[in-house]
Amino acid sequence: MTKKTETEQATDSGPAIPSRRSFFGRTAAIAAGSTALLASINNGAKAAGDPIPVGQAAPLTDFAAADGVEFKNGLTLACEEINAAGGILGRPLEPYFEDTKQMGDATNVQAVQRLIDRHSVHAILNGYNIGSGAAIQDPVADAGIIYIHYDTTIGHANLVKSDPKRYFGSFEGDPAEYWYGPGFLKFVQGLEETKQYKRTNNKMAVILSAGVYAANIANAVKETAKDYGWEISLFETVNVPISEWGPVLAKIRQDPPSVICITHFLPADLAQFAVQFAPNPTPSLVYMQYGPSVPAFREIGKEATNGVLFATVVGCLQDEIGTAFETRYKAKFGPNAGHNSGAQSYDGAMVWATAAALAGGSGEPGNDAQNRKVADRMRALIWRGVCGVTRFDPDGQSAYTYPTQTNDPSLGMPHQFLQIQDYTKGPVLIAPDPYGTGKFMTPPWIKS
Repeated sequence: MTKKTETEQATDSGPAIPSRRSFFGRTAAIAAGSTALLASINNGAKAAGDPIPVGQAAPLTDFAAADGVEFKNGLTLACEEINAAGGILGRPLEPYFEDTKQMGDATNVQAVQRLIDRHSVHAILNGYNIGSGAAIQDPVADAGIIYIHYDTTIGHANLVKSDPKRYFGSFEGDPAEYWYGPGFLKFVQGLEETKQYKRTNNKMAVILSAGVYAANIANAVKETAKDYGWEISLFETVNVPISEWGPVLAKIRQDPPSVICITHFLPADLAQFAVQFAPNPTPSLVYMQYGPSVPAFREIGKEATNGVLFATVVGCLQDEIGTAFETRYKAKFGPNAGHNSGAQSYDGAMVWATAAALAGGSGEPGNDAQNRKVADRMRALIWRGVCGVTRFDPDGQSAYTYPTQTNDPSLGMPHQFLQIQDYTKGPVLIAPDPYGTGKFMTPPWIKS
């Protein structure tokens, strides 16, 4: 008997999942992250049956609202496009939203519980929420439904591994934040090896906030820096939100490092750093975490943001697939809409809906038997969406990252490195290959 591949393994019920080659071969449009596969599964059915309620708990107000609104937009657009393709086996999706405000475990759990109790949602399709990254999973597990989020935390994988039977339905749609650390160091090494950048010294300053996300990334940089020849000359924790960076900048200017690595991620705070750094800069690369991907960063910082580097392990790619999504997104939500954030919940919804259709439908709270079938399909999928490839690690149920965790771009979500080169335009994607659309630019404050 021929041994089946990972994606051909049959589950306890239902047909075997097709191989990776046949899966993508069913229709070229699946490579475009579209609903063509879903429409094929629906076999012409119209979305006219009983609606399937789906939920999202997002920070629609307070300091992270700029992202929260886009998470809502991403799910809204996904539901519309899924319904246009026939829904899930003829049943349309009906989204419900709850505000997590300042977030935190207690508030996040309350919002999720309302979605389950009031609306009987079959799935919760989030962006991120600040917190431990391991609290929402319990009410989800109690209800036996599916949960996809982009909290970007290693805590998720550790929790799933601790009790895979209980947390079968919890998935992290992007890689864990840990991978930002070694990924960033590898990126800088690549700039040096290609002679695009030459360090002025071996010093690196790391600035973090007290949250789990920022701290885990900062610690990953600190722990692996020496492997790349770096000395951590400053490791500074700041209280956030922060608008006054003077004390931190004084330390940086007193002992200028070759690289400044900031793992805090709120766009308004990071824009203030850029504005206050610009009048008296050090000859340092400035790397920031995620926040510059939000348009508000450039709107606040303006010229001071030119030259800033940032990264995201999940974001809309600047290719044919990503630009088509951006066009649809901005046509619906406005030219200044943050499609990079909306892409997260959009892709998550597409992955879940496709898996549910393959599994014969989704399950309401209490119907964990059906949702286990959905989870089986999710673990077997290799989905090429607007953010790249979603393929879940079967143990921790987080997306694989490329190129640090896998060197095959068809099997991992790209860890994108971008640079703002003209604040009046979108950022330039400079790595990794083959996704890059531009070249690294020496920041204007570094004189040759």
